[in-house]
Amino acid sequence: MRREYLQPTALIAVATVAGTVGWSGHVLLLPVALAFPVLWALARARWTAAVISAVYFLTASRGLPQGAATFYSSDLWPGLLLWLCASAGFVIVHTVLWTKRTGARPRRYLLAAVLMAVPPFGIAGWAHPITAAGVLFPGWGWWGLAAATAGLMGLVTRMWPAVAFVLASFWIWSAATWDEPNPPESWQGIDLEMGASLGRDASIERHRDLIATVTDRASGGARSIVLPESSLGFWTPTVKRLWVRALQATDATVIAGAAVVDAGGYDNVLIAISGDAARLLYRERMPVPGSMWQPWRPLLGASGGARAHFFSNPVVTVAGGRIAPLICYEQLIVWPVLQSMLQEPDILVAVGNGWWTKGTSIVAIQRASTQAWARLFDKSVVFSFNI
Repeated sequence: MRREYLQPTALIAVATVAGTVGWSGHVLLLPVALAFPVLWALARARWTAAVISAVYFLTASRGLPQGAATFYSSDLWPGLLLWLCASAGFVIVHTVLWTKRTGARPRRYLLAAVLMAVPPFGIAGWAHPITAAGVLFPGWGWWGLAAATAGLMGLVTRMWPAVAFVLASFWIWSAATWDEPNPPESWQGIDLEMGASLGRDASIERHRDLIATVTDRASGGARSIVLPESSLGFWTPTVKRLWVRALQATDATVIAGAAVVDAGGYDNVLIAISGDAARLLYRERMPVPGSMWQPWRPLLGASGGARAHFFSNPVVTVAGGRIAPLICYEQLIVWPVLQSMLQEPDILVAVGNGWWTKGTSIVAIQRASTQAWARLFDKSVVFSFNI
């Protein structure tokens, strides 16, 4: 190998490790992702920065092709195409903003980090290194976010070894004292293993099975019970009456995923149900682009697809508490959780329907990301997933 290719090859190899290990689904390994800004800054040419960005993002999101193939019941090619398209924004931003001028790098990288955290680029802003803030600075809240941001900027300067040493020290201390965020007392999330049938089986028998599960947990003392995304299927007056009547014998409140459909498309939502009433609690801010959110359909005169309520309802009130709901894809990106934290919720409620991710690390990454944010802001968290 020619000498001029040794350094780029080494950087690309380390980027592969950073994406694979940092986004393996283990929350305490999230700080490995902080290697990315160092590698980006060490690149000697723009093409090297582009390849490093692509390799990091593609390895971090490596479960997407298999998951998409399962979701669409097809071969890997549609998943591979979606995988490459999703990486485009991340690669473009970090390639365009890369610079040889060392003095400009902190500002350039800060701009890249901000662009990948908020729409439009933030719509596909997976694998954002800032997610590691909750592991490095648990309980620090916004100060921890500021410290992590300063650390990211420091990692692209010539002082990066010293900055890395300081961050590693915080990482070691955090790992030694780590406590996972737990649900608050009387709250309980239910994990299901119903595969692709959840939300698609609209039979009375399926609803009765779910009701039996809920009432069993309520008899054990749970008062706020969370079911996964899509648990109720299509939300109709019949389904509403069935659940409200079934819960009249309990004092529990059920928070469950459903879909509200109209002529123009549908909303992916959470419904709050008790023995007294049921109400639409939350509309998903960012459905999965491509498979759910299809903004091009109205431009083509077509209907359908999930609506994105980008900055709506970041915090909702239920069962006497303020919760920050995160449905599925919202757990992988930055701005929904930060928008919710601005309004100081009491609890994070993270739900998903991850049957299509079986055999990948996607659900584990969703859980790890949510745990990190919960620890950063010292919040309780309730999980409910279907696989």
